[in-house]
Amino acid sequence: MSRYLVTGGAGFIGSHIVDRLVERGDSVVVLDNLSTGKLANLEQSRGSIELLEADVRDLDAVRQACRGVDCVLHHAALASVPQSIADPISANEVNASGTLNVLVAARETGVRRVVYAASSSVYGDTPPMPIGEDRPPAPLSPYAVSKHVGELYCQVFWKLHGLETVVLRYFNVFGTRQDPSSEYAAVIPKFITALQRGESPVIFGDGEQTRDFVYVGNVVEANLFALNAPKAAGQVLNIASGLRTSLNQLVAMMQRVIEADIPAVHGRRRPGDIRHSCADISRARELLGYQVSVSLEEGMALTAEWFDRRARIG
Repeated sequence: MSRYLVTGGAGFIGSHIVDRLVERGDSVVVLDNLSTGKLANLEQSRGSIELLEADVRDLDAVRQACRGVDCVLHHAALASVPQSIADPISANEVNASGTLNVLVAARETGVRRVVYAASSSVYGDTPPMPIGEDRPPAPLSPYAVSKHVGELYCQVFWKLHGLETVVLRYFNVFGTRQDPSSEYAAVIPKFITALQRGESPVIFGDGEQTRDFVYVGNVVEANLFALNAPKAAGQVLNIASGLRTSLNQLVAMMQRVIEADIPAVHGRRRPGDIRHSCADISRARELLGYQVSVSLEEGMALTAEWFDRRARIG
């Protein structure tokens, strides 16, 4: 039986990874300060994991969490572009310094591999599409800068210390357990809950901006592949669907799935938002065996059903 640490394991993506690890019989430690993560996200696995309520900015706590661990799946982050613009110091402390703490603790305690949840925001506005991993970073927000610093630390620890690191650059991940209530919530949970309430979803800008949306189940699979893929150590890999969808197209799809003919309204474009994004995922296919098993529309239906069930439960 392998033992894994999931930082940010009570969060949206992290909790899905925790559930899959527990399902397959692994031993799991979760480190989360519960600032955005929720114990409810761990309801399915709560009795089978070791939970440490702590912050990645606390090096001693991270050291404690890493003891006896084979691999770390590092998902603890301040994951919001607008929030990072409002508070860049906190974004740097959590995303850059917190990642450094994880790497230091992992090296000191003999962890074999760290899988780092990175972000496609590091690319900035960099046409043409699709974007390959060799495209030079051009971050447009403190969030993107801080996540890129985390990547650089991962690569330095691999080269200097032989600590295996795998950097997974997530594009726009969506799915069940995403929080729609935050001011900084991602577009899909906000759009779904608005339509289910009979309200117009709000698009910032003209809606022709495009994103590469990927269902969380696909991201979980990428993480599981990354734990042992022999050629992935030291690599940076895009994790996405490889498809480009505009926000206007996204709303139209949601209207079909939810059967709600409610038009969107448009607001002013937000600073720090990129215009277009679409990934080349051929490297992840080659090195991880990654594939998109759940399509955008299938994932949308699963997500809408979850939000609807949650709303009925209250």
